[in-house]
Amino acid sequence: MDLLKDFSTFSFTHLERERTVYRKGEGPGVLIMHEVPGISVEVAHFARRVVDAGFTVFMPNLFGQVGVKTSPLNRIPELLKLCVNREFHVLAENRSSPIADWLRGLARHVHEQMGGRGIGAVGMCVTGNFALTLTLDPWVLAPVMGHPSFPLPITRAKAAACHVTPETFVNARRRSAGDGLKVLGVRFHGDTLFCRAPRFATLRRELGDAFEGIELPGASAKRAPEPPHSVLTIGLIDRAGEPTHDAVERILSFLSERLR
Repeated sequence: MDLLKDFSTFSFTHLERERTVYRKGEGPGVLIMHEVPGISVEVAHFARRVVDAGFTVFMPNLFGQVGVKTSPLNRIPELLKLCVNREFHVLAENRSSPIADWLRGLARHVHEQMGGRGIGAVGMCVTGNFALTLTLDPWVLAPVMGHPSFPLPITRAKAAACHVTPETFVNARRRSAGDGLKVLGVRFHGDTLFCRAPRFATLRRELGDAFEGIELPGASAKRAPEPPHSVLTIGLIDRAGEPTHDAVERILSFLSERLR
């Protein structure tokens, strides 16, 4: 268990929904949105890497348990719960989930608290797509899409879709031309479960040079009882020279380039 005792907490309410937010660090603000099964041991490890790189992490508890080690026994049931959760539309192709509006409110709060040029936003798996939706607001300057998994790829069309509105793509292209917005994405080759190659092909087509896609060999993932998927957490081998370690280092440099 990792009870995140080194983090402070505060409650944030938006759209009549209150959640606990974990905060740690100094420097520009970075909103980290966790994956299933919750703010796990592996997610907390990634968050601390961001803190150690000189940023202030804001990490809302969106669902699930805090401090558990990820396993199929807690990951699959939590994903099934999301499928019937009204705040998540897991099959939506050309719109985002309602929870993205709550996250936009938190992102604005973080920017108001931190000031500076703007903030970063890192999503992973079921929250990966939300990093792109948050760019609808001008204070989100460094969006990172970690193995974005919605809509669940039950058809070819859904495997290529990105769980954002057409307006989001239009706005991202406008911001790319106007203020140099860049979007970073990471995934594994061989991810046959959630984030398949056609999704990154869509991002490259829609965003052009504004999208930097990092696709790692599936064999570079930490061994797990499932196909490679989570680059930033359970698939991460955080050791110099490892492709997943290098991907995290690129994310940290991306945040620095955009926010400092």
